[in-house]
Amino acid sequence: MTTTAQALRRALTITTLSVGIAGLAGCGAMSAQNPSGSLKPVNAVEIPPDARVMLKGADVVAYFVEGQYQQGNPAFKSTYEGVAFWFSSAGHKAQFDQSPQQYLPQFGGYCANGLVYGIPWGGDADTWKMIDGKLYIFGGQGSQDAFLLDEKANVALAQKYWNEEAKGNNSFVQRARRMVFRVPHYKSGEELARAVAEARARKP
Repeated sequence: MTTTAQALRRALTITTLSVGIAGLAGCGAMSAQNPSGSLKPVNAVEIPPDARVMLKGADVVAYFVEGQYQQGNPAFKSTYEGVAFWFSSAGHKAQFDQSPQQYLPQFGGYCANGLVYGIPWGGDADTWKMIDGKLYIFGGQGSQDAFLLDEKANVALAQKYWNEEAKGNNSFVQRARRMVFRVPHYKSGEELARAVAEARARKP
């Protein structure tokens, strides 16, 4: 297939995806992940009566002060930039209210390894790491292991694609675009798993 034909095929694919995404504009997932405030996009879900709950209710303060994942309680809730944050205690809620920006996860709480490839997708609250005082969430242990193969370079790549492409934009559109028009350094899940296995094999 010629380069021109490939480009046309990709253009058609992204157009089709965009049309499909537009048809989903009213769905809960799209609404939850794309608030109108400065946190757009965000790894949030709808848990009635809250339209957007960060990280399915994980207590973001606990990572910083307790050094562990804790599930929050809607009885201790704050709303910041249109997103609900749940906490495990009144004390954690008070700390967040004093300085919300201090406790926000990087990249809207999406998997940091996904953002290495420009894809805001996934992110499990119980798979995380603090790097230079900042909270990074991962979409499972495999994603975290792949990210840590070259932590410094991957932090820089994730920050680049978040700041230049994902931040402030619709998560579904950005995801679809980068699933079609992949970054030059893209690696499949199988390739990443193989790289992790090879790195482990080299360890004494």
